[in-house]
Amino acid sequence: MQSVELRDYARQMLESLGPKAIAEAAQKATKLEEAGKREEAETWRRIEATLKEMTGPHQS
Repeated sequence: MQSVELRDYARQMLESLGPKAIAEAAQKATKLEEAGKREEAETWRRIEATLKEMTGPHQS
């Protein structure tokens, strides 16, 4: 998946799931890692990282 596609997908997830999008991406990555599907898991880790970039640091 290209960077532009990742960003578009992450944006769509953020719009539909809100703050739960990061957790959803992380859970999918973990399940894929446990199933031995490394390439797919890596894509979800990249989506997770993109979501974190898009939401910025959390403020306390």
